[in-house]
Amino acid sequence: MTAADPSPSKPAQAPPDEALVAETVRTRLPFRAEFKTLAPLAGDASNRRYFRLQLGAGSFSSLILMQLAEPEAFKQSEEAVSGSVAPPTELPFVNVHRHLIQAQVPVPQLFHYDKEAGLLYLEDLGDVTLAQACENGAGAQAPGFYRYAVDVLVNLHLKATFPPDPACLAFGRAFDVPLLMWEFDHFIEYGIEKRNGRLIPEADRQAIRNDMQKVAGLLAGLPQVFTHRDYHSRNLMMREGRLRVIDFQDALMGPATYDLASLLRDSYVALDEELINELVIRYLEGRAKAGAPLDRLTFMRLFDLTSIQRNLKAAGRFVYIDRVKGNPKFLADIPRTLGYVRRNLAKYPETAALRKKLAAYVPELQ
Repeated sequence: MTAADPSPSKPAQAPPDEALVAETVRTRLPFRAEFKTLAPLAGDASNRRYFRLQLGAGSFSSLILMQLAEPEAFKQSEEAVSGSVAPPTELPFVNVHRHLIQAQVPVPQLFHYDKEAGLLYLEDLGDVTLAQACENGAGAQAPGFYRYAVDVLVNLHLKATFPPDPACLAFGRAFDVPLLMWEFDHFIEYGIEKRNGRLIPEADRQAIRNDMQKVAGLLAGLPQVFTHRDYHSRNLMMREGRLRVIDFQDALMGPATYDLASLLRDSYVALDEELINELVIRYLEGRAKAGAPLDRLTFMRLFDLTSIQRNLKAAGRFVYIDRVKGNPKFLADIPRTLGYVRRNLAKYPETAALRKKLAAYVPELQ
């Protein structure tokens, strides 16, 4: 089980052929439109590129064009997946998108997929993420936005999970122990060793992994739901008071706590602990109203343990993105991310040993 990431030395990809795009807009979309301009958008940490397509008079004034690194690049994932999973035969974005539409999850419309060119023509959701909406003078509105995001998550977890859809890739892969340990190991490799410029002694590495293995075993044994995997403030778009979910192509089956930890213990937005507790309870109440209740005290503990695993993985990923992809912009988010880990490790006697071992190599955990 490995993550297949693009080499940082790979030549820069050529932008889409504007003549091809213009012809596609004119002949292949489900509405009449005319191509005007194509402008690149700021990239994220993925191997995809995005452009805004300005259109002439018609139903839509603009679209978002997603360009894959290679037309067939989807046969390798940027994120590790369960070791027994066969390579996909369909673009995961398209496959999971179809399932989420059926489950009534608010995702962007997909108007056309040019498989040969590796281009997807998507609904333009604007430029305001949930993270930006909470920064741009909307402090008083932030709790309401997050309540909305939690309600959408309840719907996603229930309607996208039941009934299971074997045609959806997410149902064939899961957060099992090997995958959870891959994410823990990713932190050891990048969040500790690459960050510090030296290897951990093997005895210390094994002791840390043994403690991590206990957490992974606990999380892997929990009942599983359809899991977005990156349900956080930069993958939720806000436009005209509506929230839309993006970046869902790595979905899989996992514990209900994983997406909630991604949202509420977010590397990009610091929420007040009182609000976090309120939102966890809101999630539980939403499930209970839908006939899928969970025990509150048990869930709160599992939420914290999941946050430890998720945040360690994220911190390691940020170093990876800097060292391997040459993008240092996420390094500033590491202190906040590891701050969550430190507080959660300190909450429970069973994680005290792990905190002590990690603190020897991670200053933020001391």
